[in-house]
Amino acid sequence: MGVRATLSVMTRARGADIAMALALFAAGSAADAAEWVTLSIKGHEVEAELAVTPAERARGLMGRRQLGPNQGMLFVYGVSAIQRMWMVNTVIPLSVAFIDEHGVIINIADMEPLSARVHSSEAPASYALEVNQGWFAARGIGPGDRVEGLDQAASRGSATRRK
Repeated sequence: MGVRATLSVMTRARGADIAMALALFAAGSAADAAEWVTLSIKGHEVEAELAVTPAERARGLMGRRQLGPNQGMLFVYGVSAIQRMWMVNTVIPLSVAFIDEHGVIINIADMEPLSARVHSSEAPASYALEVNQGWFAARGIGPGDRVEGLDQAASRGSATRRK
């Protein structure tokens, strides 16, 4: 929703309607502010929101109610290490691919909503890509497959860390 449309709604609204209009505007602004990259795996594209800063990575997809069918979140770590994920406060069933510094998928784990179970990379990973549960399996994507487009994410991650 654009600023003019929001202001128009607000001038016509009263009481709780104003609060609702402000909430919608804030939600739209936050989504617009997120950085996204297009990744490709075996010819399948996924639009991934970047999680680069420690706060973004800690928050991840917590609190989200849904994820588009070809959307995900790419966690950019900046260093290769054993990476760990869990699903506390995350209600969407997800699959995570742990990815090495060369863009090769190390392993994939299916994660259940609201679980404190820790899922780890089987080798040092520089990235993790979360998508709707089953997305990788439905496309025949597995360990050893290459993720294209990570160079965009790495350069944006470096720029964000410098700020």
